[in-house]
Amino acid sequence: QVQLVESGGGLVQAGGSLRLSCAASGRTFSSYAMGWFRQAPGKEREFVASISFNERNTHYADSVKGRFTISRDNAKNTLYLQMNSLKPEDTAVYYCAGSTAGYCSGFGCSDYWGQGTQVTVSS
Repeated sequence: QVQLVESGGGLVQAGGSLRLSCAASGRTFSSYAMGWFRQAPGKEREFVASISFNERNTHYADSVKGRFTISRDNAKNTLYLQMNSLKPEDTAVYYCAGSTAGYCSGFGCSDYWGQGTQVTVSS
């Protein structure tokens, strides 16, 4: 059984930075693509970023391009999301998700989910 546990969320002022982590267990992490999603209050869950199993392919939502960076450490079974230049509209619960394929994009990366971590950006 796959388990994903996010951490690193919190309260930050606009313009600040946070790094989210997602620890994976229960499967061969290095073989599968991963992604980050977010859901703001009253809105649908949306794709943020994804990364292939070998880190060679990444995809980003237009709203975060140039500000967020997805990465992974396969030796540590951990996925990261570095978030810079945060804006109040980035406020959401951020979810780590995993694919059953080596490459994915969008909701194709969401075969299983973590429990989420809250990110709040104050203006």
